[in-house]
Amino acid sequence: MFLGEITNRLALYDNLHPIGLPVKARSFSNDCHRGISRAHCGGMETFYDTHAHLTFPDFSDEISALLERAQAAGITRVITIGTDLVSSREAVALAEEHEEVYAVVGWHPNDLEPAPDDVRPNLRSLCEHPKVVAVGETGIDHYRLPSSQGGSAEDDTRWKAKQETVFRQQLELAEEFQLNVVIHQRVALEATLAIFADFAARVRGQFHCFVDDAASMRRVIDMGSLVSFTGISTFKNAQEVRDTLAATPLDKLMLETDSPFLAPMPYRGKRCEPAFTRHTAERVAEVKGVSLAELSAATCATAHDFFPRLR
Repeated sequence: MFLGEITNRLALYDNLHPIGLPVKARSFSNDCHRGISRAHCGGMETFYDTHAHLTFPDFSDEISALLERAQAAGITRVITIGTDLVSSREAVALAEEHEEVYAVVGWHPNDLEPAPDDVRPNLRSLCEHPKVVAVGETGIDHYRLPSSQGGSAEDDTRWKAKQETVFRQQLELAEEFQLNVVIHQRVALEATLAIFADFAARVRGQFHCFVDDAASMRRVIDMGSLVSFTGISTFKNAQEVRDTLAATPLDKLMLETDSPFLAPMPYRGKRCEPAFTRHTAERVAEVKGVSLAELSAATCATAHDFFPRLR
């Protein structure tokens, strides 16, 4: 897809300014916030952090300053992700308080111990909120099974069954509200795709923090879904991730931080935050052989397409 085509797609959203038209420097809540990618805020290409955990205690009492740093780095939208009912409610509250923040609500597969047998009733009212843009993060995780912490094989079987049940419930919820899903899978691609396949014609998935090989990426893309890349793509020992990134179509990927985790170089090992999306973007653009303006236009257009409620 050529940059001009991407620009035309973006112009459909929010009456956004196309590349080439001047954008006045205004407050974050006005045109600079709304005018993405080809609208250079202060001469800077803009990006979205499509996956952050702003409700984690790492960011307590710091949200306003964190969002100001994101703005300064050209990150004009941040999607904060729920991992259980409490954090999902907190994500919605943050989205109500901050114009640039949107929410995803759901149960993470590793946080299901206190989850009810059916997670849908409590999530339904949250899904009705206009700034809830997807369901999740949900999925399957076989990396942290009970047996890895002293549990039995029977415990593993029960835990896997609960993950699968709650994953299906959230896929059904997404279909009900005509939303897409944010998918977490770790050491469980086959199990995840086997369940997701039943919904793939009606619900799309953002396979977040994607670290699998190019063949796996193509399976996800062939199902109508997409992948997103974190700061891992900047790590010296992550060549396989960059190989997958290089093979991913430009209009089938998004950027994320997974804050407070996975800070990109040169901040690896430190707390991550949405402003660091720019460092990941710079490496992604290099790997893809495109300009920052082209990457900005493509990834922001993809985000609007995937998250229809995003404004």
